[in-house]
Amino acid sequence: MSGFCAVTAHLAPRFGVAYPWKGTWMNKAITDGLVLMPPEFSGGLDVWSSEDGTPGSATYDGSPDAALVPADQDFGGCVEILKSNGTQKLRYMGQTTILPGCYLRIRIRVKAISGNLPSVAIAGWAGDGSSGHVGGLVEVGPSVSLTAYGDIVEVSAIVGTGQRGGVDMVWGNGAIYGHFGLDLTGSNGGLVRIDDIIIEDITSAFHRDMMDWVDVRDYGAVGNGVSDDSLAFEAADIAAAGREILVPAGVYHLASHVSLDNPVRFEGTVTMPDDQRLVLRGNYELRPYVEAFGGELLGFKKAFQALLNFSNHESLDMNGLRIDVDEPLDLQAIEGSLDTFEVRRVIRNGQFNAVASTNFDPVIATSQATYSTASPNTLTNVANIANIQIGSLVAANGVGREVYVKDTNIGAGTITLSQPLYNAAGTQSYTFTRFQYILDFSGFSKLSKFTITDVEFQCSGNASGIMLAPWGQTFHLKDSFMTKPRERGITSIGTGCQDLQIDRCHFVSSEQTVAATARTSIAYNVNANDAKIRDSRFERFAHTGVMFGNGHLIVGNHWFQGDDQLAAPRLGGMVFTYPNMKSVITGNYIDNCSIEWTNEHDANPDFGVEFSFGGLTVTGNIFTASDVASWFNYIVIKPYGTGHFIQGLSVTGNTFKTINGSIDRIEAVDNSIADLDFGRSRNVVFEGNTFNAVTQATINPVTLEFVQGSDALIWSLDGSGYLPFGGWSRNVTSVVTEDAITNTGGGDVFAMPYVSTNVGIDNNLIQLTWPEDCKGKVIVTSRMDNPF
Repeated sequence: MSGFCAVTAHLAPRFGVAYPWKGTWMNKAITDGLVLMPPEFSGGLDVWSSEDGTPGSATYDGSPDAALVPADQDFGGCVEILKSNGTQKLRYMGQTTILPGCYLRIRIRVKAISGNLPSVAIAGWAGDGSSGHVGGLVEVGPSVSLTAYGDIVEVSAIVGTGQRGGVDMVWGNGAIYGHFGLDLTGSNGGLVRIDDIIIEDITSAFHRDMMDWVDVRDYGAVGNGVSDDSLAFEAADIAAAGREILVPAGVYHLASHVSLDNPVRFEGTVTMPDDQRLVLRGNYELRPYVEAFGGELLGFKKAFQALLNFSNHESLDMNGLRIDVDEPLDLQAIEGSLDTFEVRRVIRNGQFNAVASTNFDPVIATSQATYSTASPNTLTNVANIANIQIGSLVAANGVGREVYVKDTNIGAGTITLSQPLYNAAGTQSYTFTRFQYILDFSGFSKLSKFTITDVEFQCSGNASGIMLAPWGQTFHLKDSFMTKPRERGITSIGTGCQDLQIDRCHFVSSEQTVAATARTSIAYNVNANDAKIRDSRFERFAHTGVMFGNGHLIVGNHWFQGDDQLAAPRLGGMVFTYPNMKSVITGNYIDNCSIEWTNEHDANPDFGVEFSFGGLTVTGNIFTASDVASWFNYIVIKPYGTGHFIQGLSVTGNTFKTINGSIDRIEAVDNSIADLDFGRSRNVVFEGNTFNAVTQATINPVTLEFVQGSDALIWSLDGSGYLPFGGWSRNVTSVVTEDAITNTGGGDVFAMPYVSTNVGIDNNLIQLTWPEDCKGKVIVTSRMDNPF
């Protein structure tokens, strides 16, 4: 049996499959029944030619130059030839088949008996399908000189179709058979004995070059789950040189970092310490890691390690796989070595499925702590601080929405907060609730330029979605689904949300059947500036977004927070907690919720040296509500301190529509803590909007017609119902009479009145004072603000 037969017998149990190339590589004498070996010389010399071996050529049968030796002491039966020609040929006249991809080795043992010492070389004659000679080929192998009588010398040569190292006679695909033997060259007169010729399939010697993979076991891998196979894997990678690396069945322990440049196919699995990385540069995607580590979850962890620790790839393709997650994934702990990371990385194309597990239960701690407005983002003298986890939601009197523990200092007994507290000065008890997230980035101190795309977070009410790092920028979630998060979709516990981007995503709460006012889940929050929330859909959360900061772009979204109740209240959809927000809300579908605008994240919420409520543009949106209480409003401002006013608000080109009932008006001030100072309003524009099932339209500036039916010196006009937020009638920009103004005698009055504004106890009236008693009709344009 040839060496390759032994190899193939070794491979078959490992693969258990039939390969299309197997018939080519395996020993042809076995697999295809080809006869490679010429007959022994003892069978007669009539098939052994002294020429090329072709039909009709001269043979050694009866030749005076050749004789059979039946019992040589070294060879047994052999032939003895006297060299009498310049090139003394010996060729087998049978046709030895040459197949593509098959390599034959011709071996002959010879010894000199007497006379001159010749040189010996394997030789052949290449024939084509028409029994013609194929010219231009190498038909003689390396020559070996005989140097002593009686010494046995073996000569050999390899013939095959391919140009490979070690092939002496490359015949290509034109030759389909050969007549093989040897040539004796040199001086004539020498007598040599030649043992039976051996022709064997040596394809096995080339199988590594011919296959498109290398096997780690051939480089020392053991695969017993204990021995360290790291060096063997790296050696196989070097040898692969662009081919695939095969990890056959077994468990391969890698005790140290391993980086492989070539693609890897795993039939076995690997084990590694948690802090060691496997970097698959040649086929970096999730599936090979799942195959390598025997499961999706561990495979993802090791793939994520690699994602942050090499630069060949910027994204991890999850290959459409679903990962069942039964615990929060602390991504910094999984990575294990980095505190900050600010190079673009992407996770794409897969699903995380949170399964029911107590590992996702919130961790709740209650501690007494002290707050001072002098250090607005710090709690001091925190009791039991070691029990309070970073990322916990903070709740107590005077604490606004979505305030989190950004950091803790156990030695100093202090907590750094994500936002100031509006009315919590002094010492009181606080509740700290740490929600559990499928992907938790909070272990990184800073993370920037991270993108998740085409991924579904199937939270199933078991877990929250994503917690961001305390610092960083341009975290981007796009074309993804956040389905039924338990408490939160995306949480920012610091400023890791700077320039947060949510594009073309779908958020669905786990509280679909819960009344709007009883819901607690929130789709996302923002503590920094420049968020871009675009073309996304948010369904039935308590709040869609709680957003601090300014420079936000809220464009093309649909958020709806209705319920199945009748004449029911609604909550804020987008809650903005920074008064001068320099932001736009454009082209959205705002459904059964309000835009709520507060300053609850201000340690000194009374107006001071600052900008007040302003910088907001609300344009081209669709506002819809159904089955709501009549006192519901689409835009609500809630000051958490005194002295505030509106100093730049544009609400234009929107549609307001109520279904199954009507509402009183679209906007209001929630003055449960403080009211606005309407004496300071400026640059407030409500125009170009349409109103359906809204009792009182809101317009500013507003142009109205007034009719004075009886003679009077002073006309009192009330158009304040149209003015936003119950604002004062501060300015009149025009008074135009329509038809004649007449006095008590019926004569025309040509004089114009002077105007008085902010008249009445509520500052809601405009007075026109004429030079005499009169009556008639005027068109008056008034506004609740100074335009600049």
